[in-house]
Amino acid sequence: MSPATTTRSSTSTAPAGTTGKADDRPLLMLLDGHSLAFRAFYALPAENFKTHSGQATNAVYGFTSMLINLLRDEQPTHLAAAFDVSRQTFRADLFPEYKAQRAKAPDEFKGQIDITKDVLGALGIPVMAEEGFEADDVIATLTTQAEALGYRVLVVTGDRDSLQLVTDNVTVLYPKKGVSELTRFTPTAVEEKYSLSPAQYPDFAALRGDPSDNLPGIPGVGEKTATKWIREYGDLQGLVDNVDKVRGKVGDSLRENLANVLLNRQLTEMVRDVPLPYTPEQLVLAPWDREKIHALFDDLEFKVLRDRLFATLSSSEPEAEEGFEVSGDALAPGAVAAWLDAHARTGERHGVTVLGTRTPFAGDVTALAIAASDGECAYIAASTATPEDEAALGDWLADASQPKALHEAKWAIHALRGRGWTLGD
Repeated sequence: MSPATTTRSSTSTAPAGTTGKADDRPLLMLLDGHSLAFRAFYALPAENFKTHSGQATNAVYGFTSMLINLLRDEQPTHLAAAFDVSRQTFRADLFPEYKAQRAKAPDEFKGQIDITKDVLGALGIPVMAEEGFEADDVIATLTTQAEALGYRVLVVTGDRDSLQLVTDNVTVLYPKKGVSELTRFTPTAVEEKYSLSPAQYPDFAALRGDPSDNLPGIPGVGEKTATKWIREYGDLQGLVDNVDKVRGKVGDSLRENLANVLLNRQLTEMVRDVPLPYTPEQLVLAPWDREKIHALFDDLEFKVLRDRLFATLSSSEPEAEEGFEVSGDALAPGAVAAWLDAHARTGERHGVTVLGTRTPFAGDVTALAIAASDGECAYIAASTATPEDEAALGDWLADASQPKALHEAKWAIHALRGRGWTLGD
C-alpha cells in the first residue's frame, strides 16, 4: 500500500510539511466545518446519539471527537473553522446546476451545524462563513495568506478539490472512513495517489467531472485517460492548445465537451482572496471557556467527550478538582437545621459544592458540602439525611437572602432539581 493511501488517524505525530523533525514555525489548522460535520453525521447512527429531549447529536459528537484528537496530536498554534452559508454562491451563478442534485439535509442533521459552531465558540475557535463563497474559498484564502507569512498549514476537509492547495508547507488531512481515519496528503502523497502534482489535480478533476458537485464528465473518458492527457500535455491549457491532436473517439468526445471541461475548471478553482474578518495572525489558539463547555456538554450529555477534552486541553482558569476547600465534619442525621441556623444565616455568601449525577434529566444529589461565611464547613450525605434534614436544606437553598456561590453551577442546578430543590440567589 502506498503512502498516499495509507490511512492515519488524527493521531499522526508528524507536523504538516515536515518529516517529523522539530519545526518552530506557526502551525495553522483549518477545519472545513460543513464537510466534516456531514461526514460525522453519516459515520455515527443518529438513533444512538440523542439527548433525553430528542436532539440528535451524532454529527456534533463525531466532529468534536475528531477535533479533540487533532488538537492533541497536531498541536496547532493557530486554528479556525470555515462553514458554507448556503448553496447560493458565485459558482451557482455561473452554473445553476452546480450541486443542484443534492438532496435536502436529513431532519436529524438540522440544527447540528449551529450546535457545532457553539462548541467551537466555547473553545475559542473563530468561525468564518462568507456570503457568496464556500468554506473551501475561505480556507484557500487563509492558506495562501498563512503560507506567505511562513506558516505551516493543515487543512482538514472531506473535499478532494483542496488537494490543489498542497505544497511543501501545506498538508491536507482527508477523512477516509468517517472522521476517525485521516489520509495525510503531502505533495509526494498526491503524486503517488494520482500520478499528478497538486497543481495538476484541478485540471484532472475538470476532465473527470464530479458527480458530487453535479459537474459533468466527458463521455467515454475516465480517470486513467484524464491522467494520461494531463501528464502528456502538462496541464489543461496544454491539452486545449493541442486538442486537435487527440485522436480516436475519446478525442472527438473531448472536443465536443470542451466547453463543459473549461467551465468545470473554473468551478473547481478555489478563490484565494476572499475578504475575511480575520488574518492568520489573529487565529492564535485562544483560551477556552470551561464553564461554557460544562453547560454545553451537560445539555448534549457528552460526559465521555468532556473528560477527554479536559484531559487534552488546558484552559485560562484551572479546574477545581474538589470544588471548595472544606474542613468541617459530616453532619449526623437530624443535625442539618441546627447547623444551618448556627452558621449559614449570616446574609453573607456561602460556598456550596453539589455532588451527584451530571445529566440535564434524571439528575440527583448524592451529597452537599457547604462552606459557611463564618469559616465553618459541613458535609451532608443525601443517603443519611432525614426528611427534616431535606426540608431544612431545601428551604435554605431556596432562600434568596442567603447568597450562595456554586462550583459548576449549571449541572449542580440539574442535580438539585432532581431532588426537588431549587436555588435562590
